[in-house]
Amino acid sequence: MTNVEKALKHLNRKMSERELTQAIPFDEYLQVLASQPDTVLRSIFQTFHDMIHAYVGTGYDEYPDDPESINYVNYDCSRLFVENSDRPFFADRLFANRLINHVAAMRSGARQNKIYIFRGPPGSGKSTFLNNLLMKFEEYANTEAGRRYEVVWRLDRRVLGQIGEGQVNTFMDKLSSLLDQYELGQEELVEMKNSLHRMGDYVEVPCPSHDSPILLVPKGDRRAFFDDLFRNDEFKWKLFTEKEYDWVFRETPCTICSSLYQALRQRLAKPSDVFRMVYARPYRFDRRVGEGISVFNPGDRPTKQNVLTNELLQRKIDVLLGDSNEVKYLYSSMAKTNNGIYALMDVKSHNAERLLELHNIISEGIHKVEDLEENVNSLFIALMNPEDEKATEGGASFSDRIEFINTPYVLDLNTEVEIYRNIFGKHIDEHFLPRVLHNFARVIISTRMNRSSEALLEWIGTSIKYTLFCDDYLQLLKMEIYTGHIPPWLTEEDRKKLNAKRRRRIIAESEQEGMIGFSGRDAIKIFSDFYAAYMRKDKLINMSQLVNFFTKWRKDLTAEIPTGFIDSLVCNYDYTVLQEVKESLYYYNEEQIARDILNYMFAVSFEPGTVEVCRFTGDRLEISEEYLSVIEGRLLGGETDDVSQRKTFRTEVQKEYTSRALTQEIMVEGLDPWETHLYQSLYERYVHNLKEKVLDPFLDNANFRRAIKDYDTEAFKTYDRRIRDDVTFLINNLCANKYHYTKQSAKEVCVYVIDNDLAKKFHS
Repeated sequence: MTNVEKALKHLNRKMSERELTQAIPFDEYLQVLASQPDTVLRSIFQTFHDMIHAYVGTGYDEYPDDPESINYVNYDCSRLFVENSDRPFFADRLFANRLINHVAAMRSGARQNKIYIFRGPPGSGKSTFLNNLLMKFEEYANTEAGRRYEVVWRLDRRVLGQIGEGQVNTFMDKLSSLLDQYELGQEELVEMKNSLHRMGDYVEVPCPSHDSPILLVPKGDRRAFFDDLFRNDEFKWKLFTEKEYDWVFRETPCTICSSLYQALRQRLAKPSDVFRMVYARPYRFDRRVGEGISVFNPGDRPTKQNVLTNELLQRKIDVLLGDSNEVKYLYSSMAKTNNGIYALMDVKSHNAERLLELHNIISEGIHKVEDLEENVNSLFIALMNPEDEKATEGGASFSDRIEFINTPYVLDLNTEVEIYRNIFGKHIDEHFLPRVLHNFARVIISTRMNRSSEALLEWIGTSIKYTLFCDDYLQLLKMEIYTGHIPPWLTEEDRKKLNAKRRRRIIAESEQEGMIGFSGRDAIKIFSDFYAAYMRKDKLINMSQLVNFFTKWRKDLTAEIPTGFIDSLVCNYDYTVLQEVKESLYYYNEEQIARDILNYMFAVSFEPGTVEVCRFTGDRLEISEEYLSVIEGRLLGGETDDVSQRKTFRTEVQKEYTSRALTQEIMVEGLDPWETHLYQSLYERYVHNLKEKVLDPFLDNANFRRAIKDYDTEAFKTYDRRIRDDVTFLINNLCANKYHYTKQSAKEVCVYVIDNDLAKKFHS
């Protein structure tokens, strides 16, 4: 076998594997339907829903056990909008949740008979979004997972009595003599004769509206028919009770199929004879030829001939039915996307006219084609810039049929960074100190957000208490919530106040944001300038350079950035890296911490001056004011100077220990003392305050700073063992998976923390 033959054989096998099955008789279709009802019996809305979830999945919730969760989850849309795409679209968390919620409503039937308009400013990626969405829908719908069936009639000539068997044989004999003249091989001749004979047996009439074969079952008989066809299982219950399957009992076949059915019923003795001429074939989607998916650009002029037919097929139908004129094979271009997707790329120019023409079609589900009424059950999608909304001013009835879905500029900083990585390459991370790249994204996003937030002010009250961590407009806090993250610098009181109602109000404010500010194209151009200016092989891009870029080099951008935002961003960065360094340097004896807490829990129930043996540790405790004060100093941190504060704290611990920890959790529930709520609370306080002071021994030690800079060099070996151990421990922890530092970036951030005296800046 030659290479050419081998290649062709392999190609033929691969293409054959991808081919959809051919048309099958109605009874075989019913067998497929009975075995796979939830996939075969789907409307366009159900199929669209299934396609989205096939590519996106269920999503990830960072706080699954939170009773105040609002199901604002992290959906991975890369398979839907990025993979195998020439121009990826990056859906941020807000848009992904918005899209999934709308799609769920589509499937339920609550939002059908509408046009879905994705509204967003220029440069928000609307066109890229729609093109990728339609590409993946076409891909999915032409696979077995997304397969749906449409009607194709095979009108048997012999059954209808128009051409007898003898006529067919005579025609075939004459044709054979002609074919013999071309000296075809015997096998080829036999195959062609058989093929022609089969073609002569019937006239194939495809349904131009792509109707589901099940609609040919008369409406009044469908409920009983399905009762017989399906087993008493979950699907059958859903079919008879849930709104998403209303279409199965409500819709009627197209005028052509209805006319054919009626004409055949008059000529054939039994309904079963009619259904023998009904076949089902996979609904094949092809955007390029407008089958199942039609996309119109504003410059596409309306076609002059809106009424379509097939004169040759019409003559064949007339001959079979005795020129009765009972079946008019007429349809419009709308039929080609019935049970498919009809999309307008931008609602302006000719597309504005198309949108208005859709009014009656969407509201009634019917399109007039000469004297005939054509069913239209399509998914209508349009893209629109906010300034073009005047095109929807067609009265209240039209407005009720429009469902706006905002497609703003990206508001999720993680998604904004993914866009930079896609444009400039994933290697850009290697040139930034951790968090600096994301802070660039925060500056860009700040221009897209509102300057005030009623939801945040109702929750927080005032931004003053978070001056060291957040900006005056609380945008940094909102950005964290938009990414699904609750920042650790919030007070315990505010964390408790963040209930589901408040979360929904905050997320809802995103509907009014992202329409102004730096566009996606602007952001890419700005990042390109920033990256080109500061990227060096031997040095990482840091926060100082980011500040200089926006405040000194590109002063023209300052007007778009909220006042004071960059200063607050630096404070937020300083706090974050300080906590990372403290966390990485912390290595106190966990066993000793546990003994201190258990001993203190036990000791608070006794008066100072007594000696007791702790029931939890077995330690002999000389309980004195000094002993209690030392432990309380570690638990309260900077609050220990206030004697009354310590006394109040001690009383609260004693009350919690006797009323709950000992009597209920330990004695009744059988918990170990370190499993109690009191122990967990005290442990968090103890560790937090130890970490707050972990840098104190090193701040005034010049050797410690120099050792950090000399780490991983020969000079590092000259330092004493204790400093080498501390620096190595610190760098290794920063380089662990939790923080994603490299040795170089870890060294630079440690020097940054020491040189800027951040421990003193955030001293509690």
